[in-house]
Amino acid sequence: MINHQLLFSIIIPTYARPERLNTCLTAIAQLDYPRDRFEVIVVDDGSPMPLEPIVAPFHNQIALTLIKQLNAGPASARNHGAAKSQGKFLVFTDDDCTPTLNWLTALEQRFKTAPECLIGGKTLNALPNNLYSTASQILIDYLYAYYNSTTQQAQFFASNNFALSAELFRTLGGFDTTFPLAAGEDREFCDRWLYQGYQMVYAPEVQIYHAHKLSLRSFWRQHFNYGRGAFCFHQVRSRRNVERIKVESLSFYFNLLIYPLSVRSPQPAFLSLLLLLSQIANISGFFWEKYSQNYNSMSSQTAA
Repeated sequence: MINHQLLFSIIIPTYARPERLNTCLTAIAQLDYPRDRFEVIVVDDGSPMPLEPIVAPFHNQIALTLIKQLNAGPASARNHGAAKSQGKFLVFTDDDCTPTLNWLTALEQRFKTAPECLIGGKTLNALPNNLYSTASQILIDYLYAYYNSTTQQAQFFASNNFALSAELFRTLGGFDTTFPLAAGEDREFCDRWLYQGYQMVYAPEVQIYHAHKLSLRSFWRQHFNYGRGAFCFHQVRSRRNVERIKVESLSFYFNLLIYPLSVRSPQPAFLSLLLLLSQIANISGFFWEKYSQNYNSMSSQTAA
């Protein structure tokens, strides 16, 4: 039975990052919002270490539930958390994110006028001195500026900062758990949401800070995995018998490469080079996943 007094259920998937989870929960415990109006559900996606010592100090500060599952990926973890939620609206974020004090207040104001919309907030880089993290955030900023230029007709939100009706989330079937890793499942959810005729609204005042520390190696791996997720997204989307996604024009990629200049970033030339590298990694991941799936399919047919 749903507790209608609870307006929000904050869902946080986590895996083997106890320090980041502690920072995230600390920020949530400091939100400028009534404690009896929200709950927090942390879903441990099979971490090798126990997380009870991390969440225990917060039980006296916020309504907090820790759920454990075998490692199945963030999409499954989010669905698991949503299934246990009691709030009218689900709010998704990640364990390496920290919301601003008015996060839920801003969301409540948006839902007063758009209760059946998917609300996406703005993500800010918490590690401005890390150029790889900065480049990754600049890419997200560019995609948001491109796909969400009309705030009332947005097309893409990352799952570390969006919220929606719990009832509509369940109606839609939640996140697609067939995605092999944390890449592309949020894009697929947004696409399916729009396909069903629902509206997405960009709310830049709904803000979180993202602290994803990256190196050259992890930067490449992140965007390689985004490419793998992109292929899976195309596969899932094709099964809905909708028109094929058009390849973006050359101007899209040119504007991406010069975007660090327009936002006055530090070391813009190096950041542009990293954005180019991200696209090479993305393409590599896309075709690696494509040929990997084709090879596995052929192997299965041969074995049969």
